[in-house]
Amino acid sequence: MCGICGFISKTLELKDVLVKMNNMLAHRGPDDHGEEIYQIGGKRYVGFAQRRLSIIDLSEKGHQPMHSMNRKVTVIFNGEIYNYQELRKELRDYEFSSDSDTEVLIAAYLKWGIDFIHRVNGMFAIALLDREKNIVYLIRDRIGKKPLYYYMDEESNIVFASELKAVLQSTLFKKEINQEIIGRFLYRSCIVSPDTIYRNTYKLEPGSVMEISETDVSKYKYWDVASKYNELRRYQVKNYEQAKEELKDLLKKAVSRRMIADVSVGAFLSGGYDSSLVCAMAQESASKSIKTFSIGFYDDKFNEAVYAKQVSDVLGTEHEELYVDEYDMLKVLESIPDYYDEPFADSSQIPTMLVSKLAKEKVSVILSGDGGDELFGGYNIYTVLQQAQKKKTLGKILYELGRIPGIRKSTLWKRRPIVYRILSDDNNPEARTQGGVNSYFEMINKILLQPADNFYYEMESKYCENRYDVTRMLLDMETLLPDDILVKVDRGTMKYALECRCPILDKEVVEYSYRLPVEYKMNQGNKKQILKDIVYDYIPQELLDRPKAGFCIPLDKWLRGALKDRILDWTNHDYLVRQGIFHPDYTSDFINGYMKTGDGGRWSGHNFSRVVWAYFIFQQWYDKYMKTR
Repeated sequence: MCGICGFISKTLELKDVLVKMNNMLAHRGPDDHGEEIYQIGGKRYVGFAQRRLSIIDLSEKGHQPMHSMNRKVTVIFNGEIYNYQELRKELRDYEFSSDSDTEVLIAAYLKWGIDFIHRVNGMFAIALLDREKNIVYLIRDRIGKKPLYYYMDEESNIVFASELKAVLQSTLFKKEINQEIIGRFLYRSCIVSPDTIYRNTYKLEPGSVMEISETDVSKYKYWDVASKYNELRRYQVKNYEQAKEELKDLLKKAVSRRMIADVSVGAFLSGGYDSSLVCAMAQESASKSIKTFSIGFYDDKFNEAVYAKQVSDVLGTEHEELYVDEYDMLKVLESIPDYYDEPFADSSQIPTMLVSKLAKEKVSVILSGDGGDELFGGYNIYTVLQQAQKKKTLGKILYELGRIPGIRKSTLWKRRPIVYRILSDDNNPEARTQGGVNSYFEMINKILLQPADNFYYEMESKYCENRYDVTRMLLDMETLLPDDILVKVDRGTMKYALECRCPILDKEVVEYSYRLPVEYKMNQGNKKQILKDIVYDYIPQELLDRPKAGFCIPLDKWLRGALKDRILDWTNHDYLVRQGIFHPDYTSDFINGYMKTGDGGRWSGHNFSRVVWAYFIFQQWYDKYMKTR
C-alpha cells in the first residue's frame, strides 16, 4: 500500500519536481520513497516515483521503483495482490529476490505480457514500463478501490498520481476548473470517473488499462461491470442453499486472503450486517482475538457503538471504541481539502477519518464491509424502485401530466411521493432509475452561471436488464461505489497511513453475485437476505435486526450554526463575481433562504441541506486550491 506518481513527457521534467510530487503523497507511504527518471526510444522521458507503506516484505527488497532482473521492466504499484502467493507458484522460472507482491507483478508481465492483469486478484493502481517495447502502462483495479489520476495536454504529455495534489506539482500541469461538472457534483456529492474538478485531468476508470507508446495513447477496459454481468447472469444459481454455501465459502476465502500481512491486521465494526460478517470470518480464521474498532456518538439516535460492542462480545474480538462529539468532528472538517483534494461532500468522511485514526494506533491494516449494499441490495432506493416498476403504466400518464406548466407548479405535484416522482420526472430509458429529483436539478442550475447539461448517467440500457432495482444496483457499482464510498474510505484511511481491505469486493465474490437471482438478495422487502442468512450462522439474529443508522452528521444544525458565517462569507456578492462560477443573486437568495427557514427560499418545501453542504465543501476546496481573495 502506498502512493505512486510520475510523468511520460516529450520534455524532461526535473527530478526535483518528481520528488516534490512524491512528497505530496508522504501520508500514504511514510516508510520509504523512490524517484527515478528514464528515457525511452529517444523521444520520451518517463518519471516513476513511489511512497511506500510497508505491509508485505518489510525489508529494503520491497523498495520501488522495482526492476526486473534484466532491468527491461520497471514497476511502481499502489495496493495489494491477494493471490500473489498462488501466482508465485506458477512463476517458478523467475528468479525472485524478494517476498513482495510487487515482484510477482513483474514476473507475471514477463511471462504473460499485459494479459497478466486477467490473472491478478487485488486492489491496485500500477504503472509499468516495458523498455523493449518503449511502452508505459497505467492500470487500475476492477472495482476502483485504488485511485489513479492523470493529466494529459495537447501534445499527449501525461502526469499521473494517486492523488490530485501530486499532479498539481508538475510544471506540465495547467490548473483550470472543469465547470461543466459542478452541477452534477452539487447533486451527487462526488465527481464520477472519468471526470475530475480540473480540465484535461481524469480518473483512470476502474478495470482500465492506458497504453502510452512513443507515438500513441490508447485506453481500454479489461473488466467491466456491464459486460461481466451480462456474461454471468446466464449462469444463475437455482438453489438458495447452494448459493448460500458457495457465497459463504467465497467470502471466507476473501477474508482469509486479506489477513495475509507482515504487520498487524484489524477490522472496522459498526454492528451492521456487512462489518459484522467480515469480523466474524476474520476472527474465525485468526489464531488469536482480532482487534476491532468503532465510533460512538453521544446522541442515542445515531449511536451504533453499543451494538458493535455486543457483536464484539459474541465474536470474542479485542474491541476499542471512541466516542466523539461535534467539536471532534468539526475539528476534522478543517482538514478535508488537504486529503480529499477535489470537492467531495459525503459527510460520513468525517467519522471515517476519526475511526481510522483510532485504528492506526493499534494496526496498519484494516478490514471493512464496503460493497455489501451495492452487491446485495442494501439501499432503500432499490425497494422504492421495485414499487415504482409495478406502477410504470401510471408513470407514463404522470410524465405527460408533468409536462403541463400549471400542474408542475402546483403544491400537490411538488409533494407527490418519491415513487411517483421517479415515474413522472423523466421518461428517458437510459436513466429510468434516476428520476425523482427534478426540483433539485432546477434549483442547482439556477445558481450556476454554467448550468449542467445533464445530471443523469445515461447508460442504463447497457446492462440488458429489465428490472429497475437490479439496473440501479449495477449503476451504483459503476458510480456511487468507486467514486463515493471507496474514495471516502481510501482518503480517510490513508490520511493516517492505514491500509483498508474490502473482502466483499473480492473479484470472485463480485462475479458470483452476478449469478444470484435478485430474490436471493431482496426478498419481499428483506434487503441483503442471503448475506443476512450467512451472518446469522455466526451472530444471533436479534443482535442485528434493527434500522440502519450509519455515520450521521447533523448537517442542518452545522450549516445554520457553526458554519453559517463562513458560508455567508463565501456567498458574498463580490466574492461570487470574482469567482465566476455561481450566479450572485440566485445563490444569495438560495443560501439566505436556507439559513432562515432550512429550505431553499423560492424553492421552499424542500430540504436542501445536502446541496448546501456540497456548496460549502466546494467553497472550502476552492479557498485552498483556487483562492481569489
